[in-house]
This record gives sequence, structure tokens and C-alpha cells, in this order.
Amino acid sequence: MALSFDFLTLPLLAAAALVFISVLAGVFSARIGFSFLLVFLVVGTLAGVDGPGGLAFNDFQLSFWVGNVALAVILLDGGLRTNMSTFRTGLQPSLLLATVGVVVCTAITGAAAYWLLDLSWPLALLVGAIVGSTDAAAVFSLLKSSGVHLNERVAATLEIESGMNDPMAVYLTLTFITIALAVAGGGTGAVSAGDVLLSLLQQFGWGSLLGLGCGWALAELLKRMGRGADGGGGVRALLVVSGGLAVFAFTTWFGGSGFLAVYLMGVVVGNRARRQVRPSLSAMDGYAWLSQAGMFLLLGLLVTPTDLLRTLWPALGVSLVLMFVARPISVWLCLAPLRFNPREITFISWVGLRGAVPIVLAVFPVMAGVPGAQTFFNVAFVVVLTSLLLQGSTIAWSANRTGVTIPDPDDTEHARLVLGDFVLDASTPMENLCAFYGLPVPSDSTQAVGDWLQAELNRPPVPGDSVVLGTAEISVRDMKGKRIGHVGIKLG
Repeated sequence: MALSFDFLTLPLLAAAALVFISVLAGVFSARIGFSFLLVFLVVGTLAGVDGPGGLAFNDFQLSFWVGNVALAVILLDGGLRTNMSTFRTGLQPSLLLATVGVVVCTAITGAAAYWLLDLSWPLALLVGAIVGSTDAAAVFSLLKSSGVHLNERVAATLEIESGMNDPMAVYLTLTFITIALAVAGGGTGAVSAGDVLLSLLQQFGWGSLLGLGCGWALAELLKRMGRGADGGGGVRALLVVSGGLAVFAFTTWFGGSGFLAVYLMGVVVGNRARRQVRPSLSAMDGYAWLSQAGMFLLLGLLVTPTDLLRTLWPALGVSLVLMFVARPISVWLCLAPLRFNPREITFISWVGLRGAVPIVLAVFPVMAGVPGAQTFFNVAFVVVLTSLLLQGSTIAWSANRTGVTIPDPDDTEHARLVLGDFVLDASTPMENLCAFYGLPVPSDSTQAVGDWLQAELNRPPVPGDSVVLGTAEISVRDMKGKRIGHVGIKLG
């Protein structure tokens, strides 16, 4: 009697065919500006029970497991590619966006869900928490594939924020699930301020401590490994990703934020052992793309379009409030005091991409048995779909329209157009500059132009920053460490 392998071959054939079709469709869709991630999500939906594929899949537990593992790999890969120097300009605004910004976004979106979906306040705020944070998978991949060169302040803020705001979103989601279950069980739903504070400190404290400590230990291990003895970058990538998943799992089990821990671990390893990690980045890129593909396909399979239609219009309303009201207000409140200019605030507000994180978080109430949890999943899916469709496909256009891009160093004509025709050393005295170009002289005429420009900006300067002086625009052309190296002069 022949042994049947249908239990292996049929699922493998279906999975491989779905990934192959998704990648092939993604290659063509990317040429017209649509996201790869959107294609994976749509293909998963079409393969589901209501689509041509007809695959019946409702394993939320498997999707929850795959989603968490995939997000951990994506955050680890993003951390490995984050240069520590970007923290000079991006850490403070990112921390504000990842904490205060998520809370404000949750509150405003929750108010919209309360009105549009006719939910109680705990459930409405739970919806706000689920969709309140930007997504690392979407931000990392779309910024990379868009082809635009953002100025360092904007790029660093977006990347670090997307890597660090997941812990706050998870914390808020779990808190409102606890309140919702207490209300559903006939309790008051009250959660003491002490419990909330203790949980917050535990999540962020253990996440930071274990992420930084384990990152340092892994970096030292990589530096002590002999050259060539490990088989090259592929084996090192496997060592890094397995170590990252172990830290993610242990931190989560210990009560901390595994997402924060794995991202910080990646940052420490990527900067302390950069020479050893660099050969493995291509393999890590493959792991990250595989994680994104599997996660978005599974999450697409979970969606039942006929159920989705019942809450489509209210969900679209929640999505529009999130994109055009909640995100802009939260970004403005966090970044305006840090002297971000209106163009930068506008772009960062628009590129608040939602991806797999809201859909994974929407599985939390399903797993916890919160009443009406399927509605949250449907709303999260609509939010992600509209975000990838509208925001994800317009990254390059919006970056150029808001002027947050910087010229390619090899594009001399573009550099002259943006930064000016004349280049001066930043140590040039202001009195000499003003006398030569006929510009108004500032009060301290002996001050170097670089020091004057940095004082006028009143924030860490990055290439592309500029200040108007009389009929001239003086811009930062390059940096030497923390100081301005050369300035550009644009007249008229």
C-alpha cells in the first residue's frame, strides 16, 4: 500500500503558490506605486473562503503566533539597520510620538469609533489602541522601496518611532481588553492607577533592560567569533535571528515588552558589531521579507469579505478620522515644540502607515473572548487596507510635494537647485559673508556662519536645513560630527 503524502504536498503547494503569485503581482504593482504588502494582503483575501481560492481558514491562534514571530524578525532587522548617529536627531521626537502620540491618537480614534460604531467607551478605546500605532513592517519596507532620499531628521523620526511605538500600542490594547472584560463580566471596569503604572514600568523596564543587555552580549559574541569559522553571513544571520527570537520570547514571558527588547537588541548589535553584522544583512533582509509575506497572507486569509461589508462604511469613517484628524493632531502636538517645520510635520503625519501590527493586535481580543471581537478585526483590516492604498502609494509624491527630500550627492544639478550655487566653509565669519553678498549683519558679526545657522535652527541640524537671511537662503550642505561642515548659499 502506497504511503499518501497529501497532508504535506497539498498545503505546501497552496502556500508556495500563494507566495509566488503574491511576489509576482507585487513586482508589477510596485511599478505603478502600490505596496508589495498590499498585494500580499489582497492575495490572501482572494484565496480565502469568500474568494476564488475558497480556502476555509479561521485559525486565529496560528495567525497570532505567526504574526508575533514575524513582527519580532522585522523589528530585529530594522534595529540592525538603524545607525546610532540617527538617534542624535530622531530619539526625542520618536519617543514622544511612540508614547504621547500613540495615546492621543488612541483617544481621538476611540472617540470616532464610539460615535461611528456605537460601542461602549472601553470597546471604542480598544479600537483606538488597536489601530493607534504606525507599523514597522510597512514603514521600513515602503521607505526603502520608495526611492526617495528623506532628510535625516524625518527619516530617523519615522524609523525609530515605528520601531518603538508597538510596546505602547500592545500595552494600551491589553489594558482596554482587561477593562472591557471586567465590564462584560458585570464589574465596574475600574483599573487602579497603581496597577496601570506598575504594568507600564514592567513592560518598558524589562523590555529596555533585557534588550540592551542581550544586545551587548550578542555583539561581544559576534566580535569574538573567528573569521570564516561560522560559514559566512548566512550562518551569522541565523545566529542573530534565533537569538533575537529567544530574547523576544523570554522578555514577553518575563512580563516585559518583547517588541521593544528585540528592536533595542538589533540596534545595539548592529552598531557595536557593525563589521561582523554587515555580511549577514542580505540574509536578514530575506528573513524579514519572508516574515512579511507569511504574515500578510495569513491575515488576509482570516478576513471574510461578506462579514466585512456589514461594518465597511463605519470602518472607513474610523480610518479617515485616523488619517486626517488623529494622526495629524498627535504629530503636531509632539513635534511643533521641537521646532519641526510645517512641511516636515505634514509629511510625518501622512506617512503614519498602518500595516500588520493593527491586524495582529485585533487578534488579541478574539483570543481573549471580548464580545464583538470580530468587529475589531474587520475595522483593523479596513484601516490597514486604506492606509497602504492611500498613504503607502503616495510616499514619493508627498515627500517631493512637502520638500523633505535631500539631493543625491551624485546629482550635482539637483544639489545646486536645492542647496544653492555657492558653497562656503562653516567656519567663515558672518561679517565676511554678509559684506560679500550684501546681507544684513546679525548682532554677533564675528560668529561663524555654521554656529549662527545652528543657533537659528535651535535644533540638531541635518543636511537640507535652511534659514533665510535677507535675500539669501543659507542651508546645511554637510555635517562633521555634530557640527555643520559646509553651508550653501542661494541668492534671490
